[in-house]
Amino acid sequence: MVAVVAAAVIAARLATRAAVERADARALEQARAERHRLLLRLDHELKNPLTAARVGLANLTSLPLSDHAAESAHGVEEQVLRMSQLVANLRKLAELEERPVERDPVAVSELLEEVETDLRDAPAGHGRQLVVTVSRAPWPLPPVRGDRDLLYLALHNLATNALKFSDPADTVEIRAFENRDHVVIEVADTGRGIPTAEQGDVWEELARADNARGVEGSGLGLSLVRSIVAVHGGHASLTSREGAGTLVRLELPSA
Repeated sequence: MVAVVAAAVIAARLATRAAVERADARALEQARAERHRLLLRLDHELKNPLTAARVGLANLTSLPLSDHAAESAHGVEEQVLRMSQLVANLRKLAELEERPVERDPVAVSELLEEVETDLRDAPAGHGRQLVVTVSRAPWPLPPVRGDRDLLYLALHNLATNALKFSDPADTVEIRAFENRDHVVIEVADTGRGIPTAEQGDVWEELARADNARGVEGSGLGLSLVRSIVAVHGGHASLTSREGAGTLVRLELPSA
């Protein structure tokens, strides 16, 4: 099932790239519309089977099982949960393209404190040093205008990635400061980094660097981050050195 979803989304991504290369605005718009319809159809087609699988697993695990059977059921449950999260992220991507975003003042410092608290004891953070620094002088960091939940999701995804792709004893730093009329948020780590040739692709749906194999994830985290930042009128960029670490920089207009 994962392979089917991956093949379908990658096909849509390739169609979009072809439209860009032809510099045909109409074809590009059509490709975007097809991609949007694809995301919605995947959500619709997979939601019911996944719900049935979860119910079936719940019924199965309520019965007396041998150790081997219980272990097998647990493995299937993990894969179903992974697929459910993948579908949920695909749905979020589709929603970002069609629904208006709230434009309320959001205190970035409070968001980062919440992210830090939530991740401090997370399994991915064990052994890592998480450092959060928010500029407070000569004046407090200004708020940004947007959807608090979406911005939290973007920051949480970035911080989780930094923790996942680093090793125990590595450092993850989150920094926020003002730069003219923007608030800049940087998430940096001393982890494995991303190969140079693959850095432009990691923002795309389901794309994962070769050295990320074996680390749990859907390949949608950075794509969601980029989409969230874009609908807030901001910009996301990435700098990385393989074997040294990665820095992701978000620039959001201040309120």
